[in-house]
Amino acid sequence: MRISIIIPTLNEAVGICEALQRLQPLRVKGHEIIVVDGGSSDQTAFLAQPLADCFLVAQRGRGIQMNVGARVAGGEILLFLHADTRLPGDAENAIIAGLSRSHYKWGRFNVRLSGRSTWFRVIEWSMNWRSRLTGIATGDQALFVEREAFEAVEGFPEIPLMEDVVLSRRLKRLSWPLCLSSTVMASSRYWEARGVLRTILLMWSLRLAYFLGVSPERLVQIYYRSEYKEYG
Repeated sequence: MRISIIIPTLNEAVGICEALQRLQPLRVKGHEIIVVDGGSSDQTAFLAQPLADCFLVAQRGRGIQMNVGARVAGGEILLFLHADTRLPGDAENAIIAGLSRSHYKWGRFNVRLSGRSTWFRVIEWSMNWRSRLTGIATGDQALFVEREAFEAVEGFPEIPLMEDVVLSRRLKRLSWPLCLSSTVMASSRYWEARGVLRTILLMWSLRLAYFLGVSPERLVQIYYRSEYKEYG
């Protein structure tokens, strides 16, 4: 089975080369890398194009960008990966074997944050176990899905926030997620830059507000007013 790795970007010049270099062994094996940029003002496009099978420019917004990538993808499995998240060495086999040997249509990895603070260990544990209990995956956990299942639920909602939560809810109608114990490493740079406790409170507040019915459009206003960068 072929995996299409879809990476939404926005001003990721600092780390995009390293991120894509790590994925080159998967390209050699026949999997593909699709980068969908949201209108970067830095050198992201120049740096990413030689290291990707396909580089596209789309309207800014992770849901929109990932849908654009999915439409041109040639793989039977779609893997949505943040530019600052690193896959484990066994990612290919874990995904293919996990989906092939089970009734699962989609899934995610456990996540580990790059920072050393004890708070990050608590956050990781909370994210991973909340996901197992609720069946909701976040973008930091490198969500993957069979193409047919993704198309059956009409892809990501094109909303400014919570697109991963909504997609998870849609996919749960087809199957519970495959929760892999393999770990992806996600950057903690913006947690550290904005303050760990402050960011925890912000994200909990946004999720609670969404659960209570506040629109994603309103949530994104709160998000930016709190000076929390969208592509973290």
